[in-house]
Amino acid sequence: MALDKAVEHILVKRGYRMAGNHSGVKLCHWLRESMLRGRPCYKQEFYGIKSHRCLQMTPTVDHCNQHCLFCWRHHNSSSMSPEEIDEPERILDRCIEGQRNLTTGLKGDPRVPREMWKEAQEPKQVAISLAGEPTLYPRLGEFIEVCKKRGMTTFLVTNGTMPKVLEKLDPLPTQLYVTVAAPNEEIYKKLCIPAFPKGWKLLNDTLELLPSLKGRTRTTIRHTLVEKWNFDLKFVDDYARLDGKAEPQFVEPKGFVLVGESRQHFHLDNMPKHADIVEFGKRLGDRLGLGIAAERADSRVVVLARDKKGLRIPGL
Repeated sequence: MALDKAVEHILVKRGYRMAGNHSGVKLCHWLRESMLRGRPCYKQEFYGIKSHRCLQMTPTVDHCNQHCLFCWRHHNSSSMSPEEIDEPERILDRCIEGQRNLTTGLKGDPRVPREMWKEAQEPKQVAISLAGEPTLYPRLGEFIEVCKKRGMTTFLVTNGTMPKVLEKLDPLPTQLYVTVAAPNEEIYKKLCIPAFPKGWKLLNDTLELLPSLKGRTRTTIRHTLVEKWNFDLKFVDDYARLDGKAEPQFVEPKGFVLVGESRQHFHLDNMPKHADIVEFGKRLGDRLGLGIAAERADSRVVVLARDKKGLRIPGL
C-alpha cells in the first residue's frame, strides 16, 4: 500500500522528504555538521565518502521486517503492493530533488562555503540505509544500477534477513553492510524482534553467503552494541564465530546512541563508552586476525581491517 498520510505527516515533521509511494530522503546529521562546522561523518574519515555529497535515502521508508528496539527511526510493517512499486530512476530523481530542497536553507549561511554548497546539490554517494529494510524493495538491483550509471557510489545497509535477494542482487553496491546486533538467537529475538520465525537462520544464511561475494562488493559487518543487552566482553567469542562465517573485509563495532524512537526503550546508561568499544574491538580483532584501522570517539565506532590501506574506496 502507498504511504499512509498520517505516517507521511509524522515523517515530514521529522525532516524527511517523500520520494514517491514508498521512498524517502533525510539530511544526515553529519551532512549538516560537515557543511556548518567542518565535522564530517566517520565514513569520510574511514572510506573517503564526502559527507556533504552523501544522499541518505531509503526505498522502503515505512517497510521493515524487524522492530529493533535500538532503531531511532520510525518503522512499520506495511506491505508493498506490486502496482505501487516506483521506478528506480524516479526514486533517485525525487530523492535528489528532496535533498536539494532540504539544503536550501544552508545556501545563505555564512558558515557554509559556497563551493561546498554547490557540490552538495550533486550527490556522489547514496547511503541506502535511512529507514526500513531496503532489500524489501523488489527493484533494488535496478536502483543500484541507476546510481552506478550516474557515477555514484552506493552503501547498502541490511539486517541480513533476505539472503536470496542478496544472492541475486545485480549489480551489488559499492559496499554492503550487514547488521549483526546479537551474539545469539535468544538476544536477537528480544532485541531485534523479527516479524517472522526464522530471522536468526536467515541472518546466518546471509553471513554464509558473503564470502561468495568477494571481488564484487566490499563487505562490512556492523555490530550495533547496546549496554546491558548485546554488549559484553563475554560475547566476543560469539560475535567472532558469526563474523568468521562472513569473512568480511571490515567489521564495525559501533555503540548505540540514544536518539529518536529508541528513547522509548532505552536510557543513557544503555550507551556504551567509546573506550569500552575500543577494548571490545581489540579483543574481537584478535579473534579474527584484524586490527583497529581507524576510530571515531564522537560516533563511538571503530573499524577492524587487515590494514589501513584497504579502507579508502578506490577512485574517491
